Amino acid sequence: MIRTKFTNLVPALALGTAAVLAADPALAHHPLGGAPMTTFAHGVLSGIGHPLLGFDHLFFVLLVGIAALYTGHRFTAPAAYIAAMLAGCLMMSLGVGLPAKEIVIGLSLLALGSVVLSGRSLGIVAAACVFAAFGLFHGSAFGDAMATREAGAGAQVLVGYLIGLGVLQYGIAVAAGTVALKLWKATESTAIEARLTGAVVAGIGMFLTLEHIEGFLVEALL
Repeated sequence: MIRTKFTNLVPALALGTAAVLAADPALAHHPLGGAPMTTFAHGVLSGIGHPLLGFDHLFFVLLVGIAALYTGHRFTAPAAYIAAMLAGCLMMSLGVGLPAKEIVIGLSLLALGSVVLSGRSLGIVAAACVFAAFGLFHGSAFGDAMATREAGAGAQVLVGYLIGLGVLQYGIAVAAGTVALKLWKATESTAIEARLTGAVVAGIGMFLTLEHIEGFLVEALL
């Protein structure tokens, strides 16, 4: 039974890993085809478009939901991620940026994946902190993309964007955990599916961290 579950799990994880390795997590995707956002509805569509039009973003949200399942906080951990992500997005949209966003995103994934790989459940406070750290800096990257592309967008656009981004991503994260639970039927953090998920998340985090540290060092030396 474990062999069958493992075999079914590998293609999906491999596909997701390839997508993330090929994409920048701060890459912007525009559901309006590049047209400027001027209304609340435009903001909602743009917020929805981030996880749906870019598989890199979608995969990150799926990781959040599945990792939350195996840290023992299936609903509260994604909520912490979403709340912090919206805060980071709002801060960046208002001109308050966070340093080394890409590096911290990678480190957060590395920490999260390592916890899942260890087979240990996290306490609610620790889980909230790890997921919130990832969300805050990921949200800042989203806000940076929006501020660059939509400079001067009104408050109603920003509100719509945050609503679309938050509601849909929370739904996707919870759904990912639910599907993983039903498909793999692994409820314990020590299950092979859980540990494999942790290994993939940690690997992606390590890759992103080293990639952006390398980029930072190259820029500093030039």
